[in-house]
Amino acid sequence: MVKLPTLSIVIPVYNEEKVIEKCLLSCITQDERADEIIVVDNNSVDETAKIVKRLQRAHPEAHIRLLKEKEQGIIPARNRGMNAAKGEVIGRIDADSALSDNWVHTVRRAFKQKNIAAATGPVAYHDMPLPKVGLAIDTRIRRVLYNSAKDYTFLFGSNMAIRTTAWGQIQDLLHRDEEDLLHEDIDIALGLFRKGLHVAYVPDMIGGMSARRIEDRPRDYYNYVMRFERTFQAHGVTSASARMPIFIYLLIYFPVRTLRKFYDSETNKFTFSKLRDDIREIAEKM
Repeated sequence: MVKLPTLSIVIPVYNEEKVIEKCLLSCITQDERADEIIVVDNNSVDETAKIVKRLQRAHPEAHIRLLKEKEQGIIPARNRGMNAAKGEVIGRIDADSALSDNWVHTVRRAFKQKNIAAATGPVAYHDMPLPKVGLAIDTRIRRVLYNSAKDYTFLFGSNMAIRTTAWGQIQDLLHRDEEDLLHEDIDIALGLFRKGLHVAYVPDMIGGMSARRIEDRPRDYYNYVMRFERTFQAHGVTSASARMPIFIYLLIYFPVRTLRKFYDSETNKFTFSKLRDDIREIAEKM
């Protein structure tokens, strides 16, 4: 019988008091417990750390570790957590992630295959209407991205896991990105590809996340999506197929953003209140 690998979950956080409790509870209440949960506080000035400490006290069995990273940025915070992880596999999620109940179970069994260096799966947007429909669409899109990629295999930072040994092999290929211009998860994916390490797409490895990014202003959202292009250029990726995510993310922006104007994620109901607030804010600026 093949022994299941140990698993650490790493969550970088910066001022995430609104979402971190939901994220941690989704990790704590798994069907199969992770070996440790590492939260890396990147100089938060809100109640994030207090919430984490409260959950530490309430759930000692979850082995929650709260680390500090003084150097500002997602990459220093991520590296702090992943380098401190004790597990044979490191799960990497975001503070607004909400894992499916069998996520740990699925990840451990995926990594029973020794040729898998990293894994990723579909995402369910937990603050959007019709989440099952959204998951089905996301699954189809990610399968297309996975099957069409030639220069690398698509990884998603809100729902990924990597073998600790693979993480050690690729760190010299990853960018520090002091100017905050790149997608750090795509940077990891390209590092794995350059080392010839296999990334698996696992359909049952479902991670939930917020669609809050879609509420960014058009210019900010465009700059965010173009992180793909800048990351590809940093690694010398030239294929058109690798750029499919850019096209997809830009295509969905206005339809999904419009939908969110009529949806309250806290009550899971359609409403005109958000639209009225936007109109009032515009009127006040005129």
